[in-house]
Amino acid sequence: MMQWLKDILQPAVVAQAAAAAPRAAPPKAPVKAPATVRALPGETLAKQLALVIDLNVCVGCHACVTSCKQWNTSGSAGPLADMNAYAANPTGTFFNRVQTYESGSFPQTETIHFPKSCLHCEDPPCVPVCPTGASYKRKEDGIVLVDYDKCIGCKYCAWACPYGAREVDEERQVMTKCTLCVDRIYDEQLPPADRKPACVSACPTGARLFGDVKDPDSEVSKAIRERGGYALMPEWETQPANQYLPRRITPPSTH
Repeated sequence: MMQWLKDILQPAVVAQAAAAAPRAAPPKAPVKAPATVRALPGETLAKQLALVIDLNVCVGCHACVTSCKQWNTSGSAGPLADMNAYAANPTGTFFNRVQTYESGSFPQTETIHFPKSCLHCEDPPCVPVCPTGASYKRKEDGIVLVDYDKCIGCKYCAWACPYGAREVDEERQVMTKCTLCVDRIYDEQLPPADRKPACVSACPTGARLFGDVKDPDSEVSKAIRERGGYALMPEWETQPANQYLPRRITPPSTH
């Protein structure tokens, strides 16, 4: 966990804040435990679902962005707001974005397409800062989610995330993020081939892989091992589950 986050979450500080906060009345009836078991802070999980993105074959077509938007705005995570969609300054809620930029110096320049979404960190800083417990990591598969019924839109999680992976839905005033299409990957009414995130299914070049990075025999683990997969900004010590496969530079040839 990031050091500044460790500092503000020291037991003494947390206890002082809790003492100053108004105490809610106890519930009249027992509250049922959630169906999903939450992982404890720093807990090592046996399973961790994640994406592995091959930067060598991503062409920046945005198929992953549009398919993600379509699936999630009409599913359990939606609707996802689009404000002033056809005006001069449109804004919208997206779980996945592709950043495109140029690198190098002329004439040796190249265009790089860099897809980015929630990285489902093994030590997610967005979870402990949430004052209502709306942000949590699932024990069974390591997916980081937001309970919209508990979210108050304070944006603490967005401030804590070093990757800028969380966005506030301007209409509902709740924080949103990639769910790895959790409502799709476990849907037994779908054919097995379709039980994967919408972005993975839509990618025309096969640049997005999905699976359990804790399983050494999974497709994603093999790709990371054989292609030198790496985590984004490891210096933040969040241990991102999503990994990237590096670009392979092919020397120009003349005919």
